[in-house]
Amino acid sequence: MKNFAGAIIIGVAVIISVLILANAYKYKFISTETITVTGLAEKDFTSDQVVWRGSFTRTGMDLRTAYASLKEDEKQIRDYLKGKGIPDSAIVFSSVDMQKLFDSRYDENGRMTGSAFTGYSLTGRVTVNSKNILLVEKVSREVTELLERGLEFNSMAPAYYYTQLNELKIDLLAKASEDAKLRAETIAKSSGISLGHLKRANMGVFQITGKNSNEDYSYGGAFNTSSREKTASITLKVDYLAR
Repeated sequence: MKNFAGAIIIGVAVIISVLILANAYKYKFISTETITVTGLAEKDFTSDQVVWRGSFTRTGMDLRTAYASLKEDEKQIRDYLKGKGIPDSAIVFSSVDMQKLFDSRYDENGRMTGSAFTGYSLTGRVTVNSKNILLVEKVSREVTELLERGLEFNSMAPAYYYTQLNELKIDLLAKASEDAKLRAETIAKSSGISLGHLKRANMGVFQITGKNSNEDYSYGGAFNTSSREKTASITLKVDYLAR
């Protein structure tokens, strides 16, 4: 009788142990299940800063004479920009680039026999950095007036920037996180499970493209500077525990 009772006790103990192990395995299996989603957030914004660049050139056989002419051009350009309403604080002239010019010489067979010095080429550059976008755009279109004054001025297209990018990125991250959670909740509901705690979150690529453009996204993140109106987007990959 004692042996029979002992066998029953051992049997019950084994069953209880199996149930405990099974429940532990089941709990471990469920707790390690995850739902992985990618949240997306986009926002249109208007640039608040413009950078416009231009260059001007003088050539001559005498270096000092060419340099003096270039500095006179610089003065005329500065006066022109200030006359258009651009403050002196927004105008920056860079150092002068100098190159020696040579003409190659060839014989009657087309073989190069040497070169001859033909003078110096000096190039100055000016940058206008301003928050008055409309004014700078207007001046960049009208700058051909300098050509009428005999200045060899080459104007580049304005580049547009936004000074509140950090705040914009934080706002987009918050919205991307909300979008990711909504996606995860939808998946969990349709699968008949509950959404657990956030396990992991990794920020994806931050992109800035021209608004309503067909601009391609890049792996490293596009950064549009040619459009005043832009669209910023960000992705956030997150893992949620499922239960």
